[in-house]
Amino acid sequence: MPPGKYGMQEEWEKEGDQAINMDFLLPTGIFLKFPVSRNDTIKNIKKMVWKNARSEALFCGLGDPDGYVFTCINETAEREELEEESRRISDVRPFMCVLRLVAREGDRVEKLTNAQISLLIGKGLHEFEAQKNDEVNEFRTKMRVFCEEKAQDRQSLPWQKWMEYSFPCELEPCCSLPQSLKSKNIKKIFINVKFEASDESFMLQQDPHDQPLALMKSALKKKATVFRLMRQEPEDYTLQVNGRWDFIYGKHPLCQFKYIFSCLRNGQNPHLTMVHYSTITKYQEEQGRMCSQVYKSRSLSRPPPLPLKKQNTSSLWSINEPFHIHLVQGKRVNADEGMKLVVQAGLFHGSELLCKVVTSSEVTVSSEPLWNQKLEFDINVADLPRMSRLCFALYGVIEKTKKPRGTKKKNKKADCPIAWVNTMVFDYKDQLKTGEFHLSTWPSVPDDKSDLLNPMGTVEKNPNVDSAAELLIHFPNIRPHPLYYPPLEKVPSPKRLHKTVTVKRNYFKLKEIMDNKNYTEFFEDEKELLWKLRTEVRDHYPESLSKLLLITKWNKREDVVQMVNLLRNWPDLPAIHALELLDYSFPDPAVRSFTIRCLRKLSDDELLHYLIQLVQVLKYESYLDCDLTTFLLERALSNRRIGHFLFWHLRSETHVASVGLRFGLILEAYCRGNIHHIKLLTKQNEALGKMKALSDFVKLGSQKVTAEDLKQCIRQESYLEALSDLLSPLNPSIILSEICTDRCRFMDSKMKPLWLMFKNPAVEGDMVGIIFKNGDDLRQDMLTLQMIQLMENLWKKEGLDLRMIPYGCLSTGNKMGLIEVVKNSDTIANIQRNSSNSAATAAFNKDALLNWLKSKNPEDKLDQAIEEFTLSCAGYCVATYVLGIGDRHNDNIMIRETGQLFHIDFGHFLGNFKRKLGINRERVPFILTYDFVHVIQQGRTNNSEKFERFREYCERAYKILCRNGTLFVNLFAMMKAAGLPELTSFKDIQYLKDSLALGKTEDEALKNFKVKFNEALRESWKTKVNWMMHSLAKDNRP
Repeated sequence: MPPGKYGMQEEWEKEGDQAINMDFLLPTGIFLKFPVSRNDTIKNIKKMVWKNARSEALFCGLGDPDGYVFTCINETAEREELEEESRRISDVRPFMCVLRLVAREGDRVEKLTNAQISLLIGKGLHEFEAQKNDEVNEFRTKMRVFCEEKAQDRQSLPWQKWMEYSFPCELEPCCSLPQSLKSKNIKKIFINVKFEASDESFMLQQDPHDQPLALMKSALKKKATVFRLMRQEPEDYTLQVNGRWDFIYGKHPLCQFKYIFSCLRNGQNPHLTMVHYSTITKYQEEQGRMCSQVYKSRSLSRPPPLPLKKQNTSSLWSINEPFHIHLVQGKRVNADEGMKLVVQAGLFHGSELLCKVVTSSEVTVSSEPLWNQKLEFDINVADLPRMSRLCFALYGVIEKTKKPRGTKKKNKKADCPIAWVNTMVFDYKDQLKTGEFHLSTWPSVPDDKSDLLNPMGTVEKNPNVDSAAELLIHFPNIRPHPLYYPPLEKVPSPKRLHKTVTVKRNYFKLKEIMDNKNYTEFFEDEKELLWKLRTEVRDHYPESLSKLLLITKWNKREDVVQMVNLLRNWPDLPAIHALELLDYSFPDPAVRSFTIRCLRKLSDDELLHYLIQLVQVLKYESYLDCDLTTFLLERALSNRRIGHFLFWHLRSETHVASVGLRFGLILEAYCRGNIHHIKLLTKQNEALGKMKALSDFVKLGSQKVTAEDLKQCIRQESYLEALSDLLSPLNPSIILSEICTDRCRFMDSKMKPLWLMFKNPAVEGDMVGIIFKNGDDLRQDMLTLQMIQLMENLWKKEGLDLRMIPYGCLSTGNKMGLIEVVKNSDTIANIQRNSSNSAATAAFNKDALLNWLKSKNPEDKLDQAIEEFTLSCAGYCVATYVLGIGDRHNDNIMIRETGQLFHIDFGHFLGNFKRKLGINRERVPFILTYDFVHVIQQGRTNNSEKFERFREYCERAYKILCRNGTLFVNLFAMMKAAGLPELTSFKDIQYLKDSLALGKTEDEALKNFKVKFNEALRESWKTKVNWMMHSLAKDNRP
């Protein structure tokens, strides 16, 4: 067929409510044709079919409408049953205008749930079944049972415990009052409380350190007094934030709840509603009904498990002969003629090469090169560790031409990487693989000739089998029956080590190695010492477990047994150190099991802080069923907030071929364990789909699109419905009730982000803004903002509130996502431009910022605004220096009317600063211009006291981060799996180690920071010149 658009695709992409003529094939053999609206739901269309069929022959042959389901050919040319009948036909987007009505088969509840899950996760569940893969099938069965049991346990919880799952408390890291209240010595706060289903509200005075129960007692007492009612029990109530799914309960001080803390800091009175427990139990029962329908239908259809067959097996450790495989041939290999094709094979355990790399013979280029060669490795089968990974690289060899002058050197050969692929030596059941394996490969980076093998890469085959090069390999049958890796619990304990007399200097050397946080490579004598003193490491330096694991000889089974047994008695590590062990360098099952044991102690809030990283390191797992997956699902099914963000972190990467299967299966399992959440997440997914359509309309329109065109598009019924009454993906406590079409627009930048405003009728004047970006990878912004949030929490725990604004940011799909709008704020550039006559002088107007703050904060409010500016400026100076954030100009530094300064757009970090014509445009450690200092000093040049206080804030904040340096380094190291361009190896993390002065004393670190601080101040004129150039380039004033 010639290229072009076929079917109905252009029709579905049109906007509006036009009628479309559709054909209907009925099971009675009757054909119907009539127009339907693009916005009609499948349910309405079914009613219309029945109405039209009444006047046709054989109508009596049709039974009840619920006994039938429409099928169509969808966009991906697959037959789809339209079980979810609330969908609009324009969202179904059938390939042709034909719907076929067929009798329903099988369990309707099960099929409807499957259809809903498929739609939500963006993958048809039939794709998993089509794999015909035992590991996939067993994982799905096991996880489904696990998740459904969790769901049933949850439904039997008492209402207070059920609330902890559904509406976990949103708390500040500590329970101190905002500084503004402390300085005024305020003892009581005013809280507006009303009762549900009542318009009456009471203003109550309460001590901010009281617990919610005390406030509810006061409210009930007031109500009983006013209405002369019988006193009710406060334990039967809970408090809800008006207009939000955010509840105030439990044994925490009122001022520790984020909502109340925020109100107090902004000088507002909190507005709460007293909700009776009967309302909560109704929610619980409603969700229980949905779950029980699905689980009931499933339990009826669940077949009994098959009996296990006994078979002869042998332990791997009885085979003392070299491990080998057969390289048979390649398929679909695309390489230049004149090359010779070679395959390199290496056995790895994590990042460690277990024996010498083996290279095949060179063969002539062809699409199906034939090697038929035995590749033998210098390691015995008995010594293969459980997580042995076989890594292949396919490359071409070009013979370099001789130089004209005669030289004695031999001709060099140049390698041209073509593809790589990895596979495990053992299958998911601990059995040594046997037989033929077709490994569809991943394309290599053409210029990267340093390491042909890629042990950090996935062990999944490339699903794009039609175009990817393939290697056919054969694992030999070493014995006539299967060989298994011996189970860990049956590993015999080694003989007790004889206490050897260790000389004192060895202990000093051990201490030196343990104290140096930058140690990653060891000399042979150091390795021997560490191994010799391994019990001392366990007893005195348990947090240095990673160093011991790195020097363990995983290619010697005796050492592996020693290490595994040592691990059984290893004390639990704090999460900061345990996180490091999830790196791909530590694949051993016992190590990963130990790591998850340590992470179980994380609170829900802590887990949320590290969730982005925990999802990324799933990519390092070798098998579907692993402790990390079970741990994340267990926690997600115990706290819906964790479940919400786990869902979106996984969903945003299901398009990535190497993890699409794994992430899709985990998403399916989560949905099985939370049937009710499917509905809420589907609503968010539909809204994002409409935002994507609006963005495409703005970006790809044939004519120039105006803001009015965008508003007209949003006013369509299908858009208004999809963009109303949903929970914000950025924060599931916030309800986006109604889109304010008149306040929506798109921005001028390259990707034309949408600026969408929502209102909530339950909260007067409370508008929520969301920016939808389509075309930018937001994961780097998300990581940077996560780090700023973590810094703020660490500072607050030490009593330092630097008024940071780590605004919400969430990647939701392939190069698309959402950003929270920070209200009442503007860029430094706009403030400077609006106070100057020319772009050239705008950047040098030192009074612009202070005058703008004065205009927004009259009289007594100005001092507080300057204090907010001083604190936040200190926080961002330290944060941007530590994280090495680049591309800092006056268009991506903003300020709120309250005085808080904050940074946006984090496209460059870890010291990757912008260069122009080979010159580094950013030559200062962080942004501290004289107009910032002018505000800090309240406009007075001799106000050194204020500036010194600012300097103290910076130094104190920096010292706190240095004390937690290991945490930041470990979190960034875990993100190597994300594939961000500026974070791919340990070299990229070296910037962070240097900026946090890892391995140096606090005094040395502070001395270095003071030098950087003075440099930033001294060189600030360069920043102003950079800003001026930016303003001239981007002077978009009319």
